[in-house]
Amino acid sequence: MYNKIAVIGDKDSVLAFKSVGVEVYDATTPEQAQRLIKKLSQGDYAVLFVAENLAEQIPEVLAKAKTETYPALIPIPTTAVSSGFGMQGIKSDVEKAIGVDIIFNKK
Repeated sequence: MYNKIAVIGDKDSVLAFKSVGVEVYDATTPEQAQRLIKKLSQGDYAVLFVAENLAEQIPEVLAKAKTETYPALIPIPTTAVSSGFGMQGIKSDVEKAIGVDIIFNKK
């Protein structure tokens, strides 16, 4: 049963998630994040939030995750300045699903 949620990223960015019951995994390099994603994907995780700065460096892992039912890999902004990578991915997925940009509403 897929019922767990985890967040992967540097300690400063993900520590607050621990206070709401989310499992926290420290990763500061794309290689560490990739190993954690592979390991956690074999468990009961429904959602893996990944720090945006790491997620944008492992696009092949995100692409593979989109072909799997679980876990959902969601890039999230970190304490560093957001590059917009996570929001762009969400925008792209919504556009693909419904055929219209309802997030930014640009023509």
